[in-house]
Amino acid sequence: MTQESVTQERVTQDAMDVQPFPLPRPSGCPFDPANEHRALHEQGPISRVEIWNKSTPWFVTGHEEHKALLSDPALSSDVHRAGFPHFSEATSHRQTDDVTFLHMDDPEHARQRRMLMPRFTKARMEMMRPGIQQMVDEHIDAMLAGPKPVDFVDAFALSIPSLVIAELLGVPHSDLEKFQDLTRVLVTRTTGVDDARNAQNNLLDYLEELINRKLEAPTDDLLSQLAVDRVRTGELTVRELATTGFLVLVAGHETTSNMMALATYAFLRDQEQLDKLLGMDDPKQIAGAVEECLRMIPIFQMGRRRVLKDDVEINGLTLKSGEGMILSSELANRDPKVFENPDVFDIERDARRHVAFGYGVHQCLGQPLARVELQVVLGTLFKRIPTLRLAVDESKLEFKNDGLSYGLVRLPLTW
Repeated sequence: MTQESVTQERVTQDAMDVQPFPLPRPSGCPFDPANEHRALHEQGPISRVEIWNKSTPWFVTGHEEHKALLSDPALSSDVHRAGFPHFSEATSHRQTDDVTFLHMDDPEHARQRRMLMPRFTKARMEMMRPGIQQMVDEHIDAMLAGPKPVDFVDAFALSIPSLVIAELLGVPHSDLEKFQDLTRVLVTRTTGVDDARNAQNNLLDYLEELINRKLEAPTDDLLSQLAVDRVRTGELTVRELATTGFLVLVAGHETTSNMMALATYAFLRDQEQLDKLLGMDDPKQIAGAVEECLRMIPIFQMGRRRVLKDDVEINGLTLKSGEGMILSSELANRDPKVFENPDVFDIERDARRHVAFGYGVHQCLGQPLARVELQVVLGTLFKRIPTLRLAVDESKLEFKNDGLSYGLVRLPLTW
């Protein structure tokens, strides 16, 4: 590259329109990206945004670029690296205390991830389907027998994933309320530094105590297996296993519960798609509907965060070592180069190319479980309660715009 072209490239980069991130969604369009961020995508698949600490990480919105960069070993998930674009001041402190493998690079990331992989295979998750179906039916029975209206988030969407993850890990049901309360503190972007640290430490302390009990009396669950196979052999410390359990607990119930509530709301505001869903009897059709929900509904609203440990050339730009990156799956999932009429919710489309679960080595380990849960819920809820409807005007709904995971605070429903 000549000096002239280097200069021209830097001028082009410096001249980019830098918008704050995040920004509010357009009024009345709860699933759509901010208009300003959509405009950045229309200008090009890679731009810059300004975050809370006034740094300006790269903002990747293109589907092809999203996959290419998440596959590139030059990108680091290590939160200790200078330039990492933390979600907030609170997470900049909390994420560097007890680090999960989500925020590690290979080979340590791969070593810890491999310990969990046998427990999260598609076949194992399918074995959990009958139990999940029973949970869903029991929760619907309880809703139908109880008073109306009901807060669907509290009565159903938060409870189901919590019970599933608790069963998987071996967490006593009596402790669910405690970890749900702590998780709410951790995933709220506006949580203060001290509150976030206290919540994380309390949850980790609880998990350490639970693991020590399982070392003495193991049962058939994930924490017991890893305690016996990895802690007793010295491969993991109790604290390291607690940190892994912490990641599974938080990631495994918060995102799925938010998707359950938002997907339910999406169908209630779109009668045409709801009619299509009610007419689906083939499990493959239900699975396809879930994929479209994953594509269309922006759960991971703060983007996947990375920092460059080497220079990368892409789309005529040089992304420099030490620069932060935010990769927006919600905009990548609306890329018209990949999805025709991307702003249209259509559960009959083939949406399998979405990147809702990420891409590359850090692709979500729990996606087979999330898919099974969502397939059971969407295949059951509206068929059992076909008259389900909102109990308040849509303008009264409150969304988790301040959370790392997007969702509804409450969803009052009646029938």
